[in-house]
Amino acid sequence: MSTLTLLGIGAGSIVLLLLLIVRWQMHAFVAMILVSLLVAFATGMPIADIITNVIAGMGGTLGSVAILVALGAMLGRMIEVSGGAAGLASRFTQILGPSRVPMALTAAALVLAIPVFFDVGFIILVPIIYGFCKAAGVNPVKFGLPVAGIMLAAHVVMPPHPGIVGGAAIVQADVGWITIIGLAICIPLAVLAQYVAGWLNRKGYPMLPTTAEQFAAFGTGGSASASERRAPGVGTILALILIPLALIMAGTTGATLLPKGDSVRNVLGFIGSPVFALLVAVGLAMWLLGRSQAWSRERTNAIMESALPPAATVILVTGAGGVFAKVLTASGIGAALSASLTATHLPLILLAFVMSLALRAAQGSATVAIITTCGLLAEAIATGGYTALQVALITVAIGFGSLGLSHVNDSGFWIVTRYLGLSVGDGLRTWTVLTTVLGLAGFAFTAALWTLVA
Repeated sequence: MSTLTLLGIGAGSIVLLLLLIVRWQMHAFVAMILVSLLVAFATGMPIADIITNVIAGMGGTLGSVAILVALGAMLGRMIEVSGGAAGLASRFTQILGPSRVPMALTAAALVLAIPVFFDVGFIILVPIIYGFCKAAGVNPVKFGLPVAGIMLAAHVVMPPHPGIVGGAAIVQADVGWITIIGLAICIPLAVLAQYVAGWLNRKGYPMLPTTAEQFAAFGTGGSASASERRAPGVGTILALILIPLALIMAGTTGATLLPKGDSVRNVLGFIGSPVFALLVAVGLAMWLLGRSQAWSRERTNAIMESALPPAATVILVTGAGGVFAKVLTASGIGAALSASLTATHLPLILLAFVMSLALRAAQGSATVAIITTCGLLAEAIATGGYTALQVALITVAIGFGSLGLSHVNDSGFWIVTRYLGLSVGDGLRTWTVLTTVLGLAGFAFTAALWTLVA
């Protein structure tokens, strides 16, 4: 089959996938499996190999993703239920001072966003945002916009979030390097989010009536819950977040500085594997948070299990992305795209960012955009002779591509705009602009690092 025909089938599969998800509202998991089967038939894949490739794609991706997403969801859920998020935000505010409340909330949000999924983490912080905004006499969008922006930035480039972890599995990127790069870039992005949000908020935005009513009623009654009365200390929450990051970075450092076969490198590789690092964090959370909250073993188990149903959908969608990627590779579409991209002589990192950004704008899901882009570019990355650090940078660029252009087809758009009281038009003027600026800035930082290691 000719290169042009294969590329046409690949482009058609993307269009069909977007139509199924966006136009006909088909679940992303079912849509990707269905399109994968259609691509296999269209490219003439032997019928005996189709299901084999489907299973291989699902198993190859979920082998590394399912454990990380499940453990990350459990850790985030325990932090959420214990009241640790509120304590973290309050402590950051005390350190930075009342005049720097927006900066304090944004800093706390960046830390909290590492183990907690974006929508959950933002909803956790909404009461804190409301409380500080009522005390300051300002609209919730003033403090909430930069908080949401940096949380989404961390969501698309920081493990254990499913999009970046699933993408890393597809292109065989080092999760440790991705963690280091993602965290290093997200720190200046947090500062940028403050400035951009401040500029966007130079004019006032009227609150939606329902949000205005909710905001007016906030804090007028009720009493603190048992969790709020004995919330864990901020040091405990920081330890639960930073310890696994430190372990992962230690493993990456050992793999970079020490020769293969070195016993110290092997030990660091084991304790620095993301699965082991997150398992340590979950074990510590069970002990430290369970003790501070006086949770029984049954209560701890129930909290951890409550994190799994939402995570299951994310895992399945990520696995379906792996199936799509496997079929694209096995059918020869990946090789055809790789050859075509090589002929353009454009930097692969730029193409990766633009492709992810386009998919994000078209269908809304950052996870789907990352997984699909990684699947399309897997062959080009594998045959490009790139170093582990360069592959990680390409993957991070794909993540930042999925950050921009959040609009009405993105569930996160509705969560942010409704809780902050923004109309659709005002959401497009603020939230969509902020995510796009942060995505472009994140890619600019990534590209700058690329020039240093290329």
